[in-house]
Amino acid sequence: MNRMRHDGPLIVGAGLAGLSAALEAARAGAKVLVVTPEPLLNACSSAWAQGGMAAALTPIDTPELHARDTEAAGAGLVEATAARALTGVGRQTVEWLAALGAPFDRDADGGFVVSLEAAHSTPRVARVGGDGAGRAILSAVVAAVRAEKRITVWDDGRLKALMQDADGRVVGAVIARGPNGRRVEIAATAVVLATGGAGGLFAATTTPSALKGEGMALAALAGADILDPEFVQFHPTAIDVGLDPAPLATEALRGEGARLIDGEGRFLLGAADDADLKPRDVVARAVHAARIKGRGAYLDARAAIGDEFPHAFPAVFAACMRAGLDPRLSPIPVMAACHYHMGGIAADVDGRTTAPGLYAVGECAATGVHGANRLASNSLLEAAAFGRRAGRAAAAERGGGRPAPVQIAPDLPDAALAELRDAMTTHAGVMRTAEGLATLIALIDGLEARHGSAAALLAARLIAQAALDRRESRGGHYRADHPETAVRAEHTRVRPTTPAALEAAE
Repeated sequence: MNRMRHDGPLIVGAGLAGLSAALEAARAGAKVLVVTPEPLLNACSSAWAQGGMAAALTPIDTPELHARDTEAAGAGLVEATAARALTGVGRQTVEWLAALGAPFDRDADGGFVVSLEAAHSTPRVARVGGDGAGRAILSAVVAAVRAEKRITVWDDGRLKALMQDADGRVVGAVIARGPNGRRVEIAATAVVLATGGAGGLFAATTTPSALKGEGMALAALAGADILDPEFVQFHPTAIDVGLDPAPLATEALRGEGARLIDGEGRFLLGAADDADLKPRDVVARAVHAARIKGRGAYLDARAAIGDEFPHAFPAVFAACMRAGLDPRLSPIPVMAACHYHMGGIAADVDGRTTAPGLYAVGECAATGVHGANRLASNSLLEAAAFGRRAGRAAAAERGGGRPAPVQIAPDLPDAALAELRDAMTTHAGVMRTAEGLATLIALIDGLEARHGSAAALLAARLIAQAALDRRESRGGHYRADHPETAVRAEHTRVRPTTPAALEAAE
């Protein structure tokens, strides 16, 4: 195994969170190494985001109102201090990205065009080209990263393990490079995980299927606390045309008046104009229930969008047309699919985890801003705003001692991963029960016995066990056998004790 010393922070992941951290660390004077398994702009959820970035950008909006909406959506588990730290820099973050070249839609006076999405009390989602925000924003950040001489990017590296010194401080990582998986031990002053979510653990997902929660699992093995892993957000309008991952029909369509209907044209959530703009967990359950009952679920944009579709929502239009469906003429078949992981590695607003030397940003982190149900379009804002903070903090780290020997987790074979994904969607999806979750955990036990302790299996176990232990329904976590919500909202905090034993506390 090759070894190298990098005198600066190592950032694993190159979505908006990772690259925002890289830029700020470099501008703080640090040498930065970014490692990602695919070329920039590939295989990261940031580039797939359609709706845009939520921020208080109009005279009728304020950061305080944005924070209140964030807390309301989060079903009692949003940390108010973190939410206000996020919404308070909304405009500043959007303007920072615009200065890098992100082409946000503008009105005639040069202001940001904003749209309404579910559970927002006022329009506040800054958009790009209707539904192209993620890729356009990330493209501007990628250009800035490529121009920054202090940043080096490896676009062929996959995280295999975190390295620690004798005191338990994270002092680097093992990276597998290239098609042959040649391993390199990289010692660094700090490690910033920006490894994305866990959508690839589910058969029905809108995220890149390569994202399997492995950063979360490896952080747990390194001693980092995991917060609220059971809270997974299922997007109600994944386009159901048999693709993996499923294309997404952005929530902005419903903000413009598109309606959810069943196969007979009846409204799924009622006739009120705002009925389809309830929090995502409510809408996702309605879509799921209609499909389970055989009624079907469709997004009807014929009247609301109609002939404007090709230029108003070009990404959704193209996805439909590739599947042989013209959304100007026919309703779009939809399903609820895994979209975002609210839980993850417990981290503060600067990305610090409970493991010294280790930072986490973006979807792999749980900072408390999303609670039990993320407010629409807060994810890109969190990625950029807290990514920048983590980059500045990581740049100040000076490293630790000599790395101790590290154990490499095996990969899960494709057939076993497919079995896991089907079981996760069936038993840890929109509707959960104790019986189903116990069946899922037994399957994970069996896969681990046959294939070893793969990181994907540990990530799935963290989600499933916390879902089994939470005997209530809250936000994105719905237990059909415990449909009530407990009076007191309590976090799940999983505190690792040994690599083989993870115990829940608090």
